[in-house]
Amino acid sequence: MIAIIDYGAGNIFSVKNALDYLNVQNKLTKETKDIENADAIILPGVGAFPWAMQKLNESGLVDTIKEQAKQKPFLGICLGMQLLFEKSYEFSECEGLGLIPGYVDKINEPNLVIPHMGWNKLEYNHDCPLFNGLGDNEYVYFVHSYKAFCEDNNLYAYVDYGSPVSALVSDGKTIFGSQFHPEKSGKTGLKILKNFVELAGR
Repeated sequence: MIAIIDYGAGNIFSVKNALDYLNVQNKLTKETKDIENADAIILPGVGAFPWAMQKLNESGLVDTIKEQAKQKPFLGICLGMQLLFEKSYEFSECEGLGLIPGYVDKINEPNLVIPHMGWNKLEYNHDCPLFNGLGDNEYVYFVHSYKAFCEDNNLYAYVDYGSPVSALVSDGKTIFGSQFHPEKSGKTGLKILKNFVELAGR
């Protein structure tokens, strides 16, 4: 079973619909036991970083997330990806989950439209199991105004939007984060989700 964490700040139903389409057993949950018993975990998210962290802290799930993310496949999506980092400067400095070194700050491209919205081409930086079966001309869908800054060894894919924008990050073990929305990225996104599910042996 794939646990989709429902903490009141997520694009949860589009993620659930994508997993349902793939015939993958999943559950929207805010229960610690469900997360602990899951084969893999997805942390969605839309909105502002400080508000989402407040919601997570109020849920009482932060410690469980930190523990379980190191034990089984874990995927943060969009804001859920940004929450994986140590901190964000959205509105004010705010501590994140600290599962991947780095920080989140505003996209500073004065000649480009912000938010970064629409389709953009993935550029691979390191091999990753989530990329299995993908080609060299894959496009995925973004909606965001802030981006993650991290070390090269944690940056597995990026896109060009005036400057490189982190698209997929990982600790190289169990933790992954996609700035794009795989559940809204057509066949490419579904393949990435399927690859993630297969990491859990499902």
